[in-house]
Amino acid sequence: MAPLLLHLLHSRFRPRPHQHHPPQPHLSLPHLHYPLPPSVADALLHYAISSNASSASSHMSLSEITAISTALTACSHRCNFLVFGLTHESLLWHALNLNGRTVFLDDNEFLISKFEQSHPYHGIEAYDVSFATTVKDFKSLLSSTKSQVQNDCRPVQNLLFSDCKLGINDLPNHIYQVPWDVILVDGPSGYSPSSPGRMAPIFTAGVLARSKKGGRDKTHVFVHDFSREVEKISSDEFLCRENLVQAVDLLGHFVVEKMEDNRFEFCRNSTSSSSSSSLRSWSESSGNEDGDDDEDD
Repeated sequence: MAPLLLHLLHSRFRPRPHQHHPPQPHLSLPHLHYPLPPSVADALLHYAISSNASSASSHMSLSEITAISTALTACSHRCNFLVFGLTHESLLWHALNLNGRTVFLDDNEFLISKFEQSHPYHGIEAYDVSFATTVKDFKSLLSSTKSQVQNDCRPVQNLLFSDCKLGINDLPNHIYQVPWDVILVDGPSGYSPSSPGRMAPIFTAGVLARSKKGGRDKTHVFVHDFSREVEKISSDEFLCRENLVQAVDLLGHFVVEKMEDNRFEFCRNSTSSSSSSSLRSWSESSGNEDGDDDEDD
């Protein structure tokens, strides 16, 4: 069912070959955009949910997918959508944002190559990213970042030139210039002590949302597996609890506004005390799990 639907979608919206026509000086037509038909969007959502019903628990639920789909729909015809992590839902995100720009970032270069080769007609834009972080170092990374919030880890900056330990600074240059409308953090792998964790993508999402030039004032930022401590604490610190508009199943939904260059605090309301308490609890529990290596995402 899924391959058939995507084939139909591709056939329906495939660009026509360029044709040369004689100039018509008296005819001036606006550039037209064709949004995804509701029937196709509903069919894609249906296949994703039907598949998820019998799939691994790491796949998104109906409520989670619907929340992200709603944010994409709010962009009207064109939406800039940045996704951390290649997952079961990746083709769905690309299809739902058909007339916009969707960029995928993942730390598995082989997976990116395979994904692009498997779907050559979809115009997939994906880049590999290296993470120097590990979950076991989360406490020290967070402490270091907070101590540099007025310097390398400030909330408004071009991360391309940043030395902040949680800032991702090795993406293609143009990624930092795009005014992203929606950002989804669903990677890299998350909770084993040796895995990269999602603190760097969450921090980076917070900075991109506050620093963007042009575009809409607000950015929708979604964090999957939001119930896990690393994701929750990082989100409290860098996306801020006052920006949390919805928590659906394992998905946190934040709306983050642009910020002036002279601001040096991520959150208007301090989350330090609650985050510190959560961090102590996480440190105590994770100390007993250093030998474990989860297989979840």
